[in-house]
Amino acid sequence: HVQFVESGGGLAQPGGSLRLSCAASDNIFGVYAAGWFRQAPGNERELVASISGGGLTHYTDSLKGRFTISTNNAKNMVYLQMNSLKPEDTAVYYCNGLKPECSETVCTDRPLYETWGQGTQVTVSS
Repeated sequence: HVQFVESGGGLAQPGGSLRLSCAASDNIFGVYAAGWFRQAPGNERELVASISGGGLTHYTDSLKGRFTISTNNAKNMVYLQMNSLKPEDTAVYYCNGLKPECSETVCTDRPLYETWGQGTQVTVSS
């Protein structure tokens, strides 16, 4: 059972930057893809950035060019560098491993574990 601890959130002004960190209790990110999810008030938790074990990254359209996901060499940490922050980025951010769920025509990344960390709150406001 892997546990996640997210940190690095806080209050930032529009246009500012934050760097989120996630520590996993095992070196899973060398085997499984890693993902950052976020949940804004009243919304469902959504996957916003992912990185494969081989380093391929993917971002939801609203984050492209502003956020960067990365892992460390030991593959037990995942980071999210957040630049050019916008008020709509306000949410609680969580990390998890990822597993693909495939139909006949499409594969979708799903959380690897059902248990989540406490998340880290990001608030973007002037």
